[in-house]
Amino acid sequence: MTEIQHYEFGKVVVDSKVYTSDIKIIKGKVIANWWRTEGHNLYLKDIQDVLNSSPNIIIIGCGANSTMEVSKEVKEYCKNKNITLYISNSYEAIKLFNQLAKKDKESVALCLHLTC
Repeated sequence: MTEIQHYEFGKVVVDSKVYTSDIKIIKGKVIANWWRTEGHNLYLKDIQDVLNSSPNIIIIGCGANSTMEVSKEVKEYCKNKNITLYISNSYEAIKLFNQLAKKDKESVALCLHLTC
């Protein structure tokens, strides 16, 4: 099981490995060094690999202070595809991910902004 053990501004520990840049977790696999087209905006093209994995749930951690904005196109796409979308600060996103991934890591994806 993929588990996030610790998070603080700019750093996350997943399965005992430290990451200091934004990450995605898709089907239990960590994708490190996640960059977006526009740093504090999230668009469909920024999560295409997540969408291609056909998750039932996508959790987006928008940073410690929720600075990253999720575009309307992402929200509408998820709604139209019946993908449950959770958007929160990164602390809450991690708590939710850990809860849901215990039950079914294959259907839950996480996009995590570590700063701001």
